[in-house]
Amino acid sequence: MTPNLDKKPYLIDAVIGNSRFLASLLKTGRLVRFWWPHVDFPQHADTIRSGIRMAGTDARTTWFDSAEDGWSHESGYVPRTNIYAVRASSPRYPLEVRSELYAVPGEDVLVFDYRLTNTGADPVSFSFYFYSSIAATESPFYHTTQFHPQADALVHYRHRYYFSVSSANVCTRYQACHAWEAANSGELNGDNVQMASDGALEWAFRDVAPGQTVNLTVYLAAGDRLEPSLAALEKAKASGAAALRERTARYWHAFVDSASPCPIGREDVRELYERSVLTMKLMSDEQTGSIIAAPEFDEHFSRCGGYAYCWGRDAAFITTALDKAGLMELSTRFYEWTLTAQDADGAWQQRHYHDGSLAPNWGLQIDEGSSILWGMHQHYLALPESERESFLRLVWDAVLRGAEFLVRSIDPDNGLPAASRDLWEEREGQHTYSSAAVFAGLKAAASFAALRGETELAAKWNGVADTIARQITSLCWNEEKGAFYRGVTLTVNKSEYEQAAQAGLPVSSIVDAKGYSRYRLAYDPIVDVSLLGVSVPFAVVPPEHSQAVRTADAVEKELTVAGVGGIKRYENDSYIGGNPWILTTLWLAQYRACSGRVDEARKLLDWAVRHRTYAGLLPEQVDRHTGETAWVVPLTWSHAMFILTVHLIAEASAADASASQAAQMLQ
Repeated sequence: MTPNLDKKPYLIDAVIGNSRFLASLLKTGRLVRFWWPHVDFPQHADTIRSGIRMAGTDARTTWFDSAEDGWSHESGYVPRTNIYAVRASSPRYPLEVRSELYAVPGEDVLVFDYRLTNTGADPVSFSFYFYSSIAATESPFYHTTQFHPQADALVHYRHRYYFSVSSANVCTRYQACHAWEAANSGELNGDNVQMASDGALEWAFRDVAPGQTVNLTVYLAAGDRLEPSLAALEKAKASGAAALRERTARYWHAFVDSASPCPIGREDVRELYERSVLTMKLMSDEQTGSIIAAPEFDEHFSRCGGYAYCWGRDAAFITTALDKAGLMELSTRFYEWTLTAQDADGAWQQRHYHDGSLAPNWGLQIDEGSSILWGMHQHYLALPESERESFLRLVWDAVLRGAEFLVRSIDPDNGLPAASRDLWEEREGQHTYSSAAVFAGLKAAASFAALRGETELAAKWNGVADTIARQITSLCWNEEKGAFYRGVTLTVNKSEYEQAAQAGLPVSSIVDAKGYSRYRLAYDPIVDVSLLGVSVPFAVVPPEHSQAVRTADAVEKELTVAGVGGIKRYENDSYIGGNPWILTTLWLAQYRACSGRVDEARKLLDWAVRHRTYAGLLPEQVDRHTGETAWVVPLTWSHAMFILTVHLIAEASAADASASQAAQMLQ
């Protein structure tokens, strides 16, 4: 009988990986999910556990990667690396277990390195158990687990996914399949092959002296056939844990050193900046260049629609942050990937798998493709001049088709982009944020066209963008609230339509070609943090424009969460309880920095720093009542917004200092 696998945790504590492997961990060091050979799909972990059983007793195995049996844990990343270290101890056992978990750069290998120290006064004997249930591609069907004596390894496989588990230490006993109860009782039976997903290995340690430490490293090696998997395993064993650990640490140190240094000198900001750089690298797929929003955490989609996909909108912010951090190669790889994800008509859909194919979605979000065009231009500007021309040649055909799609999307009745899903993927309408994104996408495309000497195209796209800007500042302005409307022509259900009509609000309805009635409100008056996007980053109006100023003040007034602080997404937000988000709070910080209110921006940045996890990761949300981490960990967009905010604050501070110095010189 295997442990209950139906309820994997939503909240995780850490991620490790190498842009081929990605794995999520709990504070205890328990690995709960891993993806290979891409960071988004497929996921293979069913249950992976590590435990010990004391010799000479009838006690069952104690799994030290949990809080059972009194085990407590101290854990965190090794500084400036993606190596996760855990110290586990229990007053019930005379053993302390120190472990490090990581993926080896450039290899298809996960490392579980254990050091077990006798903390008692007498010699101890015990067995170490590693239980692995690997359901390749998350399928419950057609698995085999087999023990290969020559490699001293358990091999789990299904179709073209092979995972070999072994150690340089020769195992004492093993069992292929149906091994959970046997691992608990210490009675592995030596079955060497069965059509099931699990198995266990045992290593015995005898008469470990007081204060003595014994080492055991377990390797999990992947391959698309048996031979590559076993070859990766043998290579890891031959290299040894010490060499692999040194190589991994050196790789991550070099990666951090290759980034631009944090422009704010505070230690806590610098540490989170470096963790953000490291995290964004893990979310970038090595083979394709795509970037995922977050590691998947809700496979049954009980409370979300899935996160381990590439959203063009998220990625445009992420690549802009990567460029600010000097990691432009990752951005270039991403924009190469976008060429594989564009539809024939020039659109980019809501989200995609790593291979560019369409992921599950709720229909067109027009801000996705327009954000990609905007991001392409931001990346172009960040590149060294010697690389700009080749990048423009690379993306031009996609820019041309993407911009023409946006032009065709314009509603002739009001000059705004046609109705689509909003950036939160909750409602259909002509959303102000989406319109601002289309404005920015067309302006970016026009800049590219001008660079290529395509003056007619540049004028055409600039003209359409300018019309959108005029309509945003007129049709989308809500003087009563002193903020932009969230959108116009908002699709609602019949009941909402009737209530609005009875209240005297402007409404409309249409009957489509199949005879279905569609109901609309003329305006969506809800204050939404995304309205900041009209000025930052999309520059429909400058930050000092009165409409931008009043909108930002309305956002701060209406969306600041009482008590815990931070900014929620919009009025009456109910998703996961209506919590403040990290990225929304940092969005307001960016606006404040751009409008010269640097001290206010710093306070908002400090709020984000205070609400990082103990491991230094930024979640999507913070619980509105407790201030604790809520929902997705880590959210790549949160880390990107942190990097962007740090740079904007540093730039604004430098500008203030220059202005002050100039004023003093004039006195």
